[in-house]
Amino acid sequence: MVGLVWEHRGEWRRKVSEASGLPISRVRILRRLLDAPMTLKQLAEMTGSDAPATTVAVNDLEDLGLVERNPHPESRRTKIVSLTPAGRQRVELVQCAVRDEAPPAIQHLSRTDLAHLRRILERII
Repeated sequence: MVGLVWEHRGEWRRKVSEASGLPISRVRILRRLLDAPMTLKQLAEMTGSDAPATTVAVNDLEDLGLVERNPHPESRRTKIVSLTPAGRQRVELVQCAVRDEAPPAIQHLSRTDLAHLRRILERII
């Protein structure tokens, strides 16, 4: 299943980067921050990146005015990263401009097959 989806993500990634004007790695960080602010460590874990790469990405996004860092309320050494209004707008722009469609092999399944697939995936999750 992963192989099927992964092979068809290249075009979607290109469209996301084009619509956002950002590398997909930066968009992934912005999307993770939509629900709530996070620490750099949490962002690294959520995006599957290491801490130095996450720091560089957040620095870039901060320079663009898309995220901001604030002191953590419980730890002076930790910073919380959150979206700015411009960052939220950028994510919403991408979500409106680029549809995240299923791979063609899945799009052509019958309604019955899709219902079975949905039930199976829900049980797995």
